[in-house]
Amino acid sequence: MKPRTKVRRPTDGPTSGGPTTLSGEERMRMPPYETIALVLQGGGALGAYQAGVYEGLHEADISLDWIAGISIGALNAAVIAGNAPEVRVERLRQFWNAICAPAITPTLPRAFEHALFNGSEVTRTALSFFQAASAAMQGQFGFFHPRFPIPVPWLAGASGAKSWYDMSPLKATLERFCDFDRINAGETRVSVGAVNVATGNFSYFDTNRTTLRAEHFMASGALPPAFAPVEIDGEFFWDGGIVSNTPLQEVLRASPRRDTLAFQIDLWSAHGPMPDNLANVAQRTKDIQYSSRTRFVTDALQGEQRYRNVLRRVLERVPEAMRKDDPLFSLADELSCGKRYNVQHLIYQQQTFEQDYKDYQFGSSTMNSHWAAGLNDIRRTLANGSWLELPDNDAGFVTHDVHRVKPKAKLDSST
Repeated sequence: MKPRTKVRRPTDGPTSGGPTTLSGEERMRMPPYETIALVLQGGGALGAYQAGVYEGLHEADISLDWIAGISIGALNAAVIAGNAPEVRVERLRQFWNAICAPAITPTLPRAFEHALFNGSEVTRTALSFFQAASAAMQGQFGFFHPRFPIPVPWLAGASGAKSWYDMSPLKATLERFCDFDRINAGETRVSVGAVNVATGNFSYFDTNRTTLRAEHFMASGALPPAFAPVEIDGEFFWDGGIVSNTPLQEVLRASPRRDTLAFQIDLWSAHGPMPDNLANVAQRTKDIQYSSRTRFVTDALQGEQRYRNVLRRVLERVPEAMRKDDPLFSLADELSCGKRYNVQHLIYQQQTFEQDYKDYQFGSSTMNSHWAAGLNDIRRTLANGSWLELPDNDAGFVTHDVHRVKPKAKLDSST
């Protein structure tokens, strides 16, 4: 087991509003997890929230053993794993500044955009709509642009007939911001999810099994019908979010099992208000569809691990003489597991000005807002230092969510 790095404990801060600040004086040792994983959901422009979370992990000196991502989560994973730790936040910022620029027209003057975004709710909503419309009409620099001529839906043809946008600029962008030799060197395990178009099977491209290229990350983000499938070794793949938008199961069901701390960064919330118009219906549908029932999955995994953990404890009470020659005990031993799992949920909370186009609204000010929200949430999460401890309940599995904090007297209990 490699030694864990230290983590700075942030000072207690507000439960809402601006980000709390870290105290560099107070330090604590990380519990002896065998794997610390960053799990990144898909969500387009909302992915800047994940970059903010990573910045908070970086400033807390938390090193990662495994990064698993889907769609925009896969692109963030590429930039993080594809750079040296000391420059990762800077490269993430450069990457997001690049793809948040319009593909053709100049960006709005920074001061003007800032004034609109920080003006009234009306101006902020109008700016958001304008920037989403810009993305739809002209694309984003270094990311995608509309196909010309426009595809005719009922006519067959080459790859240009299979999507509204051309994602080929993304390859050069990834190769500019990511060192793929570093990604494949094994310092940090990387997994990205995609769906095989021909078979419908979900696949994870993993550095433990495959040499990853830009195309693997592009395939994970090729959401139809916006983007065409990406060819990899003679097969074609779409965005993994079609089947599952959250790679948590891949991490928690990995074999051999290991004591694991997972930072699960979701961009869609399964919980939300009843929609009151068609636009909100579209928005709420996306939230439900792409949240991938994260809490249901987590509860199921927790239940499975509880059975394994209890079985392990029961077996420890059976004399060795009874166990060694009985095949049923051998099978039970294989099925049991005493490993422990801790999942820290960080789920983006929608802002009032955002609509159903929030996942393709790549405005610079909105990106900065998403980034700041992620940084604030991870700082607040890490401020609850006991949340990071190895679980000692009968399941050997706990979850925490800073947005579902229980009363202060119960702050350290699992959610």
